[in-house]
Amino acid sequence: MVDRHQVMNFRVRAQQLDRDRGTLADTAVLDIGVQNTGPDAARWALAIRGVEVPALSAREVVLLWAVRGAPHLYRRADVGKVVAALEPYSDADAGKRIYDASKPLKAAGIGNLAALDEVAARLRAIVTTPTVKGDASGRLAAVLPEPYLRFCRACDATHLYEMPFRLAATRAGLELQLDTSPPVLRRITGFRAATTPGDRFDLIRAYLRLLGPATPKHVADYLDAPVKDVRAHWPEDVIEVRVGSEVRSLLAADEEALGSADARGTRLLGPFDLFLQAKDRATLVPDPTHAKELWPVLGRPGAVLVDGELVGTWRPRKSGKTFTVAVQPWQRLSTATREAITAQAEDLAAHRSASLTGVDFAS
Repeated sequence: MVDRHQVMNFRVRAQQLDRDRGTLADTAVLDIGVQNTGPDAARWALAIRGVEVPALSAREVVLLWAVRGAPHLYRRADVGKVVAALEPYSDADAGKRIYDASKPLKAAGIGNLAALDEVAARLRAIVTTPTVKGDASGRLAAVLPEPYLRFCRACDATHLYEMPFRLAATRAGLELQLDTSPPVLRRITGFRAATTPGDRFDLIRAYLRLLGPATPKHVADYLDAPVKDVRAHWPEDVIEVRVGSEVRSLLAADEEALGSADARGTRLLGPFDLFLQAKDRATLVPDPTHAKELWPVLGRPGAVLVDGELVGTWRPRKSGKTFTVAVQPWQRLSTATREAITAQAEDLAAHRSASLTGVDFAS
C-alpha cells in the first residue's frame, strides 16, 4: 500500500521541485514538455526547478503546439524525438485529439491521420518564412475543401478547425516563435522527425516517471487519447502499487524512489505547472472545496507547494509599478512558511522584472 503522502513526495522529487540548481540538459520535465500558458508559464516553471532562465535562447529551446494542442517548451536538440512522441497511436486516437473536427472528415470518407498529413503538407508549403497564425490560417482555408473548415461566428469567417491546425503545424516541422502574440509560425531549421521517440520521450513512460503512480485512464486523459490505445502501448517494465483503493502502475526503476525521504522546499507553482496537470486531482487536493478553488472553469490561480503538500493558492496583483502576491492559505501557516513564500514571491517579482511590494496572506 502506498499512501498519498508518498505519491506527492515522489512527484516533487521526480519533477525536481526540491532542487536549487539545474540545467536544461538535466531538467526532467522537458522530456514531457513544459506548458507555456499565461504570464508565469514555461520560464517560471523552469526557474523554480533551478534553471537560469535569463540565459535561455531560441538556440537552446523550441516552442511547439503539443499535448492537447497547448504550447509546450522543449530542448531544441530533442525536437525530432519529441515530434515522434506526439504522433497519435491510431486513427481513432487522432480523431479524439482533434475533437469535433473528426465528424465532417468521417462523413467525407477522410481518415483523421490522412487529414493531419494533408494539413501539414499544405501548411509547410505556406510557411516558408515566419508567418502570423491568422495569415497561415486564412491561406489554408483558401486551399482546403469543406470537410476541413468551419464557420467561426466570432470572426464571421471560415477557418480550419483549430486542433487539426495546431497538431498539423508540429507534424509539419513548424515551431512557434518565442514571445510572439499573436503566434508566429516558422520552420524548424534542419527538422527531421525521428522514427521513434525512445524511452526518454515516450509520453506514457514520461507521465509514469513524473506523475506516477498512474492508471491508463490518467495518462489517456492527459493526452486526450483513447484509453484503449494507451493500454495497448503500456510499458512492460512496470510494477503495480495500490494507492488507496486504486491499483496503479509505476516504472519498476522508480520503485525505490517511491519510498525515499520527504521532499523539502517551498514553491509558487504556476497555474499550468506540470505538478498540477496530474489527472488524479483528488490525490493532489482531497478537499473538494479547495479543488474547486484551484481548478475553476476560468482564471486558474497558482498553487503554493510546501514540503510536498499543496497548502493554498496564489495570484499576482500588478498595478503600475506595484507588484503584490495574494495568497489564500488552506491551513494555518507558520512564520517560517510565510517567510519562505515571501522569498518565492520576491523571486517571482524579479522574474517579472518588478519589485515586490508585498505578500497579502488572506485570513
